[in-house]
Amino acid sequence: MGAYILRRLLLMIPTIVGIMAISFIVIQFAPGGPVEQVIAQLTGQADSADQRLSGGGDLLGGGSDEGSKYRGAQGLDPELIAKLEKQFGFDKPPLTRFGEMMWNYSRFDFGESFFRNTSVLELIKEKLPVSISLGIWILIFSYAISIPLGIRKAVKDGSTFDVWTSGVIVVGYAVPSFLFGILLIVLFAGGSFYDWFPLRGLVSDNFDQLTWWQKPLDYFWHLTLPLISLSLSAFATTTLLTKNSFIEEIKKQYVVTARAKGLNQRQVLYGHVFRNAMLIIIAGFPGAFISAFFTGSLLIENIFSLDGLGRLGYLSVINRDYPIVFATLYIFSLLGLVVSLVSDLIYTWIDPRIDFERRDV
Repeated sequence: MGAYILRRLLLMIPTIVGIMAISFIVIQFAPGGPVEQVIAQLTGQADSADQRLSGGGDLLGGGSDEGSKYRGAQGLDPELIAKLEKQFGFDKPPLTRFGEMMWNYSRFDFGESFFRNTSVLELIKEKLPVSISLGIWILIFSYAISIPLGIRKAVKDGSTFDVWTSGVIVVGYAVPSFLFGILLIVLFAGGSFYDWFPLRGLVSDNFDQLTWWQKPLDYFWHLTLPLISLSLSAFATTTLLTKNSFIEEIKKQYVVTARAKGLNQRQVLYGHVFRNAMLIIIAGFPGAFISAFFTGSLLIENIFSLDGLGRLGYLSVINRDYPIVFATLYIFSLLGLVVSLVSDLIYTWIDPRIDFERRDV
């Protein structure tokens, strides 16, 4: 197992370098980079959507303003442009910048934001509680409902209960979380019908003045609609996975033998089937957490104005704040690779018969 872990860890290095390299190359061709953002502000074009969309990338050299490679730079002092390039690091060749970035990231030195005058790491720490809140509670709610429901559907396979709940689950899986979130806002957040829930923020403005028992109520009052929106697809996936896993185990010979010994349905399910059937569910727990943590959070955080990592990443892309964009991409990619390894290790811990050492990575 030690050799397998070592191989997986070593494989992470070229994988994450490849992810960052592809993203870095794409960014070079993205119009409206940080230098052009500043130029737009200096020339009074900061709010022009056309300038952002039609401008050339920072390193393209395709501008039309008197030989400048930046659109909108006409009339600006070339020394000022050079200072802006140096400020944002564009005075160096792309390969040099990429190498320096990866070296700094390997030491978890993410630098400072271009436009927020603070370190990227501090920004991530500041936004992390919101995303963690969403991820943890989504996971708890989806597992608490999905596992019992999936077991019940497996036992009642083919019954009216199974058919109707499957219909609800399929609809829940098919509807995008952000679309369901908009529907909830229209219905319950002052859209067109009821105004029962707040539309923005994780807590109220007077949160610090609330009593100890009012604070958790206020917290969950703000989280209700975002959690319902994000839990929909996670709930459907986990339920069907649990059901299929239990059905597969119920058909095996050891279950027939257990029933022949006189064990009742509950003893068979929870004394014999449960451990084997839950193997794939438990082993996928880290991956489910990361998925709940990041997947869909961008749209949901923006819809409900929750100031988390998803919203931070979205605004950073819009503003071309590259240090935040690359730092969040690096962290998310690294977490995904680590979680994949942890899931494999959990498999072997739950079922010692699984031996990844004999398999190719």
